[in-house]
Amino acid sequence: MGRVSQAQAEENRRRVVDTASRLFREQGTQVSVADLMKAAGLTHGAFYKQFASKEALVDEATAHAFDELARGHTAGLARYEGQRDAAQRALIDAYLSVEHRDDPADGCPVAALATDIAREGGGREARRVYTEGVADFADFLGGDDQDGIARLCTLFGALVLSRATKGSPLSEEILAAAHAALIRGAAVE
Repeated sequence: MGRVSQAQAEENRRRVVDTASRLFREQGTQVSVADLMKAAGLTHGAFYKQFASKEALVDEATAHAFDELARGHTAGLARYEGQRDAAQRALIDAYLSVEHRDDPADGCPVAALATDIAREGGGREARRVYTEGVADFADFLGGDDQDGIARLCTLFGALVLSRATKGSPLSEEILAAAHAALIRGAAVE
């Protein structure tokens, strides 16, 4: 096969990062390079033309997932311009939904990547990006009278527990209880 153009190489890299971001959130960072490249529709050998190591891809895919999260927050704020409480309420509604519980691949990287990031070395780029992403998310959830970290912990804990108990009535009870607590605490109507 011939060499690919620079534009095609950039497109292939973007596709691998996007695919890795989704697969890592869905299955964890232990996904093999071979499976990842197959899902991206590329050969295993093409990986090493794009990335120095799987760790480098984890770093980039983590950043990509948090960029998607930030874009979602920005879009949410734009939709509710001047109505931060309404934007936060919409986020809580979506975050604590059955749809979000059932779709980790397109879901929040805070919940999906926490265990894998905790196992990574402290000096890794993925840990730095994750930490900044958590801080930014908590900042978005905070407000004049709201503790963003506590709200994020409630969202995160509820989502993780509901995913772990999926298939039982408890799963949806967890989502509903956390939702009620957050909305009641915000006094958003």
